[in-house]
Amino acid sequence: MLDPLPAHDREGRAAHYDEVLLGIGGLLDGEDDWVAAMASVACELHHAFEHFHWTGFYRHVGGELLVVGPYQGGHGCLRIPFERGVCGAAARERATQLVPDVEAFPGHIACSSTTRSEIVVPVLTPDGRVLAVLDVDSDLPDAFDDTDRVALEQLASRLGAQFAEHAPE
Repeated sequence: MLDPLPAHDREGRAAHYDEVLLGIGGLLDGEDDWVAAMASVACELHHAFEHFHWTGFYRHVGGELLVVGPYQGGHGCLRIPFERGVCGAAARERATQLVPDVEAFPGHIACSSTTRSEIVVPVLTPDGRVLAVLDVDSDLPDAFDDTDRVALEQLASRLGAQFAEHAPE
């Protein structure tokens, strides 16, 4: 495993993501178990960046409801409806939510009182169905940027294509 990248090293972040995503790609090659894939991705990402204090998935289980999936970090919210919070917004809008200050996000759900910033990327199937959202929280304000967005969207796209059959109708 690679050494974790410090939060302040924004210049090295893109190269670090390249290495991390290459490793995740190797783990996912030939994998057909969606839960195993989510668990592996959450673990690899969480330990690759020292400012990731909660890293994981909320699975779309049908209707407009997300249920916590594999994750790393303290406890997460168990269920999140599409109409609430950053995760709900990512699922509802089918768009990445990059939140530099969670206190400024209308309807933010405080699953952890220490979270200061967050990025949530929807995992969409090729036909646009929501499979899950990938949620990463940090105790630091403004911890995520466009580099995180691009890399995590690339990863989410791969997951959506590889595990599309697990998406609810």
